[in-house]
Amino acid sequence: MTSTVKSTAKCHRWAPAPLLRAHHWRWAGSAVLSAFCLMAASPQAQAQARSGSEASSGEEPAQVIRNSSLDAQLFYQLLAAELEWRQGRAAVAFEVVLEAARRTKHPELFQRAADMALQARAGDRALAAARAWRGAHPDALEPARLQLQILSALNRPADSAEPLRFLITRTPAAERPAVIASLPRFFQRSTETRAVATMLETVLPPQGADGPTRAASWTALGRVWLQAGDLGRALDLARRAHAAAPDAPGPALLALELMPRVPVAETVVKGHLGAASAQSQPQLRLAYARVLGQMQRQEEALAQVQSAITQQPDNAPAWLMQGALHLELKQAAPAERAIRRYLELAAAGGATAAQPPKAAAADEDEEEDPAATMDGATAQAWLMLAQIAELKQDFVAAEAYLQRIDNPQRLLEVQTRRATILARQGRVDEARELIRKVPARDDDEARAKLVAEAQLLRELKRHAEAYEVYGRAVERWPGDLDLLYEQAMVAEKMNRLQDMERLLRRVIELKPDHAHAYNALGYSLADRGTRLQEARALIVRALELLPGDPFITDSLGWVEFRLGNHAEALRLLQQAYAARADTEIAAHLGEVLWVKGQREEALNIWREGRQRDASNEVLRETLQRLRAEP
Repeated sequence: MTSTVKSTAKCHRWAPAPLLRAHHWRWAGSAVLSAFCLMAASPQAQAQARSGSEASSGEEPAQVIRNSSLDAQLFYQLLAAELEWRQGRAAVAFEVVLEAARRTKHPELFQRAADMALQARAGDRALAAARAWRGAHPDALEPARLQLQILSALNRPADSAEPLRFLITRTPAAERPAVIASLPRFFQRSTETRAVATMLETVLPPQGADGPTRAASWTALGRVWLQAGDLGRALDLARRAHAAAPDAPGPALLALELMPRVPVAETVVKGHLGAASAQSQPQLRLAYARVLGQMQRQEEALAQVQSAITQQPDNAPAWLMQGALHLELKQAAPAERAIRRYLELAAAGGATAAQPPKAAAADEDEEEDPAATMDGATAQAWLMLAQIAELKQDFVAAEAYLQRIDNPQRLLEVQTRRATILARQGRVDEARELIRKVPARDDDEARAKLVAEAQLLRELKRHAEAYEVYGRAVERWPGDLDLLYEQAMVAEKMNRLQDMERLLRRVIELKPDHAHAYNALGYSLADRGTRLQEARALIVRALELLPGDPFITDSLGWVEFRLGNHAEALRLLQQAYAARADTEIAAHLGEVLWVKGQREEALNIWREGRQRDASNEVLRETLQRLRAEP
C-alpha cells in the first residue's frame, strides 16, 4: 500500500503513537533509533538525512512513501537494545543489534553494532560486526573501510592485507592514488611499524600500472618505511616516486620530512619545484621554507617564501611567514612590512588568507560566536608587531597591539609579552606576578607558565632566579627533556659547569639522539679549551644527528680552531656563516680570519654581525679581547 503525503528526513514526521512520543521517545534518541528513523523514511528522505541536507524554504513537494522495513519485530529489537545499552549491558545490546542487522541487512544497523562495540572497547565484537556487514554486502566499500579501521586500532597489520587489497581494487582508478596516499596516516598509530610496511609492500606494487598510482604507491611505502625508521629505504622510494611522476607533490613532501635527517633528500624537493607548474608551487615552497627554517637556514627559507609570494602575491600565510623569518633574523623593518601586508590580506578575507579549520566534532547546529576568538595566525601577527614595537622601546604601541588580540588560547603569550614590557621598565616583580596570575587549566598550561617566567628572567640575565624556576619545573616534571636542557643552559651562564654537564648527560641518557645536548656540551668544553678531543667527538655526533645544521657546524669549526686546525676551522665556519649569517657565528669566523692575518675580512664580518645584533655577548667579548674595532 502506498499513500501520498508530505515527507521529510526528520523522524518526528512519522513518530509512533502518542504514548511513545510523550514518554519513551524522550530517552530513545540514540543512534539506534536514529538508524531505524532512516529505515522508515522514504528513499528521498534517507538520502537527505545521510547528506545532512535540509529543505531550503517554501512548500515541500508531495512524495510517494513506500512501506519501510521497520516491522514490529525490528522495532522492539531496537527498543530492547536501547534499554540494554542504557542499563550498561553493552554486550547484550550489541548482540541484539547485530542479530537485527543480519536479519534485515541494513547498513545502519551493522554500523551501530560496530559503534556500540567500539564504545565498549570490545574490539573483537566490532570486528565481527564489520565482517558480518561485508558478508551481507560483499561489494560495498564502507564495511571494508570499517574493518580496516578496527584492525588498525587493534594493531593487527597482518590481517589488514585482504580488506585493503579489496578496497584498493574496487576503488575507481581516478580515486585510487588518493586512497593509497592516505594509507600511512591510517596506520600511523600502529606500534608494528615494520609489519605495516611489509604488509603494504605485498598490497601496493600490483597497483602501480600508471604514473600517478605508481608514484602514490611508492610515496606511501616511503612514508611507512620512514615511520619504521628505515631512512635509506624511504629516500629510495621517494626518488622512485618522483621519477614516476615528477610533478606530483607527494614525493616532494616525503622528501621534506626526510630532509632534516637526510639532507640529500632535498634534491627531490628541488626536482619537483623544477617540474611542477608555477600555480602548484606556492604551498610546497612554504612547506620547504618551514623545513629550512627548522634547519636554521633562514636566508634560504626567505628566498623560498619570496618565490611563493611572487607566484601568488595575495597568499596571506606567505607574508606572515616572511615577517616571522625577518624578525628571527632581527630585521625589524622588513618584518613589520610583511606582517602588515598579512593583516591587510587577512582582513580582506582572501582565499589564501589563513583560516582555522572548523573542528570535525563540532555540533553543526551550534551557533558560533563570531567575537569569541580571532584565528591563531592573526593573533601571532599582532604579537610579532608588539615585539617589534618593544624592540624600538615604543611600549605604548606594543600595548596597543596586544590589546588587539582576542584569543583566550594566546592569553599566556600576551601576558608574557606585557610582562617583558614591564620588566624592560624595571618593574620585574610586577612582570613575574602578571605571568603567575594567568590561570592554568591543566599541567601543560602550568608548565608553560613556569617556562615563560624562567625565560623572562633569562632575558633579564637574572640567571640564578631563572635556574630556580626551572628547578621547580624539573622537580614537577623530572623526565621533561626540554626543561632539563634549558636548565642546563642557565647553569652554563652561571658558570655552574658541573650542574650543566650533569643535566645534559641526563638529557642524552633519556634521549640518545638529542643532537642539541651533544652540541651544547661539546661547545661548552671547546669554548673553555678543556677536554677538546672529547668536545670534538660530542659535536661530531651532534652533526651526524643533524647534518648541515649551521650552529653545530659552527661548534665544530670552533673546536677545530681551539685544536689549532685553523684551515679546517675556517672552512667549517665559512660554511656555517653562508647557511646562517648569525652574529655569534660571525664572531667566531672573524676571530679565525683575524688570527690568520686576514684582518680586513675579519673586520667586515664583525661589522655585519654588529649591524644585526650589537648587543651580542660573544661578539662584544671577542672584540674586547682582541682589541679590535670594526
